[in-house]
Amino acid sequence: MSNYVPTIGLEIHAELKTKTKMFCRSKNDANESRSNINICPVCMAHPGTLPAINRAAVRSVLRVGVALGATLADYTEFDRKNYFYPDLPKGYQLSQYEYPLVSGGELHGVQITRVHLEEDTASSIHEEGVGTTVDYNRAGIPLMELVTEPVISSAKQAGDFARELQLLLRTLEVSEANMEKGEMRVEANISVSNTSELGTKVEVKNLNSFRAMERAVEYEIKRQTALLERGEKVIQQTLGWDEGKQATFPQRVKEGSADYRYFPDPDLPSMKLSEIPEFNPERLRGGMPQLPSERRARYLSLGVKKEDADAYVREPHLGKFFEEVISGYEGDSIKVALASNYISNDLVNITSSFAKATKDRRDTQKRDTEERHEIHISARNFRKIIDMVAERKISSRAAKDILTESVKSGRDPEEVAKSGNLYQVSAGNDFEAVVAEVLSENASVVNDFKKGKEAALEYLVGQSMKALRGAGDPVALRELIRSKIS
Repeated sequence: MSNYVPTIGLEIHAELKTKTKMFCRSKNDANESRSNINICPVCMAHPGTLPAINRAAVRSVLRVGVALGATLADYTEFDRKNYFYPDLPKGYQLSQYEYPLVSGGELHGVQITRVHLEEDTASSIHEEGVGTTVDYNRAGIPLMELVTEPVISSAKQAGDFARELQLLLRTLEVSEANMEKGEMRVEANISVSNTSELGTKVEVKNLNSFRAMERAVEYEIKRQTALLERGEKVIQQTLGWDEGKQATFPQRVKEGSADYRYFPDPDLPSMKLSEIPEFNPERLRGGMPQLPSERRARYLSLGVKKEDADAYVREPHLGKFFEEVISGYEGDSIKVALASNYISNDLVNITSSFAKATKDRRDTQKRDTEERHEIHISARNFRKIIDMVAERKISSRAAKDILTESVKSGRDPEEVAKSGNLYQVSAGNDFEAVVAEVLSENASVVNDFKKGKEAALEYLVGQSMKALRGAGDPVALRELIRSKIS
């Protein structure tokens, strides 16, 4: 079998979170459910109307460029991309061709070709028995398009990149980038080859989730490889993705740039960005939040496990709580690591179970999401639990029980530990009496330990913990048992 290597490039569109549309004053509202409400003569392309550039949209794309470490344009202009379709009222789309706002850059190990601005199209709605109607609410919404270099080599790498971009856009607050709402749309260009030359690429559209994109890429790699191994050719075309059949299907022969007859739009001015103070790169950089990659690196430097660092970056509510907790542990790497372990494992599971148990079935999906993200314990009380564990006042088992009770009832962890007799016992007559009794009842295990079997010691510790109802300090128990046996 020939060794065919896949090459993948992504084109990702994201609707920008501006108050108005790209070239008019109509409201930009992704949540509007009524058709053809947010429209005006400009976005409906009535004769005699003139567009005006949305400065906030330009600034959003430039901020993305700064975050990517890219080159920001000095000169830029808008072009007409000519094609006819029912959801394109003007008969052309205002986009950028030769002079994009952003060139180059890198994200998650993937090189970027360009990032430019354009306007979104309307929405075609197909209803059985009714036909096709067009909703122009979306027509003219600012749309950022990011194009990667063809350097991605697997479906997983493609998915990881797209998720990281979504996270970046949300961190910068330039887009909600919800794929299920169409606010972020991914198209994949895929080819395979067994030579140094790139193969014939196809473009897969209609990818409405990261997982669908990954499955489509995997499918195309296998389909194209099978074609070439049979001596057939791959046709350059645009494909759709059928989620039900888990397969791609032809839509049309893929166009080249010449088919769109790009030319500069005569109704919009070109821009010299260096002459606009708010677009100065240093000024843009000064207003940046900490980027996902920077936060991830900082968490790792604190000794946090990689999967936990990823979770804190990916889930803002979790990351915010982690930040609040460790603010009281500056310089204490042991407690930071301990806190992270209890947050990422125990607190996440307890919070999820608590939300599920208390959820009102009549609540909306939005309310359900808010409940799942709500953490019912303060950072101060959570630190009390971590402090008790670190100081060996309570066992890890007791810590989980105290955390569960504090989340459910809101009670102070120290009061829960005291009322439940959960403080660890590490000395005293009762402590020594329990150990003596365990050793007396397990003489054969004691002999095994004397013969060098370390597992025997852990058994004796376990029996002692059981007798102490989990309140024994395992470290103190090991020390005492060793001293008694020797």
